[in-house]
Amino acid sequence: MTPDAANILCRFVFDGAALFLWGSAAYLWLLVPEGLSGSLWARLRLWRIAAVALIVLATLASLPVRSAMLGDGWADGLDAGVIGAMLTGTSIGTAWIWQALFAVLLLAVTCVPRRRKIAATAVVSGLLLCGLALTGHAAMNSGGLRLLHRANDMLHVLAGGAWLGALVPVVMVLSRLGDRTDGADALTALIRFSRAGHAAVALVILSGVANSLLILGGLPLDWSVAYQRLLAAKIGLALLMMLIAVFNRYWLVPRMGRTKSAASALVVGTLAEVVLAAGVVALVAWFGTLEPFPG
Repeated sequence: MTPDAANILCRFVFDGAALFLWGSAAYLWLLVPEGLSGSLWARLRLWRIAAVALIVLATLASLPVRSAMLGDGWADGLDAGVIGAMLTGTSIGTAWIWQALFAVLLLAVTCVPRRRKIAATAVVSGLLLCGLALTGHAAMNSGGLRLLHRANDMLHVLAGGAWLGALVPVVMVLSRLGDRTDGADALTALIRFSRAGHAAVALVILSGVANSLLILGGLPLDWSVAYQRLLAAKIGLALLMMLIAVFNRYWLVPRMGRTKSAASALVVGTLAEVVLAAGVVALVAWFGTLEPFPG
């Protein structure tokens, strides 16, 4: 595996795990009634442990990977001089230090009392995601435009994560709708997700358009450039997710009280969104390493 391919893999693993932690924790903290929230948080225990472990592993692995990319290949991956120069003299090094700091904080959160753990996980994983804006295309501008681009990138990833990362606990909420004990709380959590989802999707669209304008000056049009082809594919998957979400909300949800098949179809639709979300994260991890214009 080349350093470039390893970098894409590290980005995919890190981004996917951080988006899941941010979205699921923020949803359970802010939108799900307390009793049901604690129950779902406990059921997500293995998911959460896996996500934290993947974030830590991806962070550790990305240090020699990025060093190898800046140097002359894998031979420089563990060279102390190359690593030191990267950490102290590049934006990539600054971003890695940010990532490593909050990965350690995420580990520390596992020791926080349960009542505060959900909120702490949401805050730390959100800050982890904000660190993604320190490098990449958000750093291609200068002055005030760079700050604007970075702020927009942060908004885009947080809004997208609030939607995508919450999908797994939403599936669990759907399974509780018929429960005598948790049914009312599950319905409340579902309604709140639907309302918040409208705002999150609107922010994703607006910030995504702004990103295209800041990077390309418009929509991806040059199909000879890999970056623009992959960006167009990502936009297509995101639009498909939005169509599924609209169908779920305005066709299936109103029919849930009249037919059992609507509830089953809603679960299938939400799982389809999860699969498409993984595709979106993979594409972003890939084209985020490419140049947006012809060389």
